[in-house]
Amino acid sequence: MRTRPATAVSIVFAWVAITTFSGVLIETLLIYPNIFADVPTSLVRGTAFFSEVGPGDVFPVLGLATLVTGVATIAVTSRLRAARFRALAAVAVTLAGEFGFSAWFFWPRNTVMFVEGPAVHAAGELVRVAWEFETGHWLRLALCGVTAVLASSALLRVLAGRGEAAAPVREVV
Repeated sequence: MRTRPATAVSIVFAWVAITTFSGVLIETLLIYPNIFADVPTSLVRGTAFFSEVGPGDVFPVLGLATLVTGVATIAVTSRLRAARFRALAAVAVTLAGEFGFSAWFFWPRNTVMFVEGPAVHAAGELVRVAWEFETGHWLRLALCGVTAVLASSALLRVLAGRGEAAAPVREVV
């Protein structure tokens, strides 16, 4: 059986959204306890640790991939209203939650903690900013989860739409 574009694109969209959510979850569980364990000392250690590659190098690419595959899913599901609506909602959550919230809330705090750090800011201020960052991060994790669920739901709607189209029509006698 041939794979239709809506199915293929929806699979990739769901996969990218789930991968992004999984990455943010792993970052939360494995990396953040070390980064925020003993602020400001742990911020300096974290900055040194991420000198080659850090979350800021990976997650913007995954976020963009989520948006691109989400928009492609919207485009190829024009005939499947339920799938298109879920993909549109996932893209909206990603735009508002990941990009909008990140630019407004996280980027200034990243600058304070990891760019300027203890050389510019007092330890008390770094502790406060780190707490704000960690607290806001739970919302970001939830939004990534919502995006993954919506993308997966869109895929299920695409697959359900294929099943309906492929089901034989039976005449009731």
